[in-house]
Amino acid sequence: MDLPPAPPYGGATLDQVLPSAAAVLGVPGFENTLGLPAARRICVVMADGLGKSLLKSRGGHAPFLRQKLDGSRTLQAAFPTTTAVSLASFGTGLPPGRHGLVGYDVLDPERRRLVNQLGNWPEDLDPLSWQPHPTVFEAAVDHGIHVSTVSLPQFAGSRLTRAALRGGDFVQASSPQARVRSATEILAKHPSALMYCYWNELDKAGHRFGAGSRQWGEALEDLDSSMKTLAARVPAGTLLLLTADHGMVDVAQQHRIDYSQFPELLQGVEVTAGEPRGVQLHFAAEADAQTRTRVADAWRARFGKKAWVLDREAAIEHGLFGAVDDAVRPRIGDLLVLAADEVAFYDGRRAKPESFNMVGQHGSLTRAEREVPLLTLVAPRR
Repeated sequence: MDLPPAPPYGGATLDQVLPSAAAVLGVPGFENTLGLPAARRICVVMADGLGKSLLKSRGGHAPFLRQKLDGSRTLQAAFPTTTAVSLASFGTGLPPGRHGLVGYDVLDPERRRLVNQLGNWPEDLDPLSWQPHPTVFEAAVDHGIHVSTVSLPQFAGSRLTRAALRGGDFVQASSPQARVRSATEILAKHPSALMYCYWNELDKAGHRFGAGSRQWGEALEDLDSSMKTLAARVPAGTLLLLTADHGMVDVAQQHRIDYSQFPELLQGVEVTAGEPRGVQLHFAAEADAQTRTRVADAWRARFGKKAWVLDREAAIEHGLFGAVDDAVRPRIGDLLVLAADEVAFYDGRRAKPESFNMVGQHGSLTRAEREVPLLTLVAPRR
């Protein structure tokens, strides 16, 4: 199987949304790569898990969003196609190889421990050291733009927020209705503004029930209704955009595989990282080249028709992480196993039992996971 192309970082990719918005608002040092129209205020809604293919196939649940598909752009999510990685690229304007959030569970190479990028950060790991590059929000604030994040309370001051989305005000809003209300009130108060709104309901429904489920369709209906309301309420001169951090595929129970039952797949492996559709294996220092080759061959022999198997150097050379800083390189797995089929790979020795119940999943390179929409919900009148 041929490996899909790498995300064209710096082009039609998620990492260019905020830099393009900042350029429109006159923040120096940024280019409007995506060709966004002139606006005084820009609000970007991030719909977690809303892949372009899902919006097309289930568009009957979203009449407002569906009508915005005509003439819309398709962007590529960052790799791996998971929330922490894509939000870090979104917030910094950088590829994962620069900002360093290179997976769901990532190896801290200095202490040889796993760091869960979404929430389980060690207390002694400084987010600003882990991700030292300035964010687009920080640059916009320095230029006098009012910047605000409207999101769930649990993300206020979180390690991920501090690492990747720091800068500006954080407005806590638990429900979709509260987010719409907060967004419209804030935009009306500020003549020049950059806003990010996060919607998580689709992703939650997809993980629990699947993207093909009734519950996911209902969550899409709620999102559609919220976006129609928000579009009707934003003040004149506002550009309202909607995009997503990744798509999703449904994985049947029998295709959620515990690879720890196959010893030949873990010979010489010290740490298993990543996530079930984007496994990253880190070998122990004493594992020689022959052992590493043997493990890679074992993965290909057992799962080569269901997954792409490649080593770190091949992944970097292919451009999956974009340009890679020296400090980031050892965070990337020595061996990557990326699901090409509707399958998921778990390390049953450390995975929680309930994680095997997850239906909707993401993290790999299939089009369903990597292609996300960029919809213009409201464009300023010329």
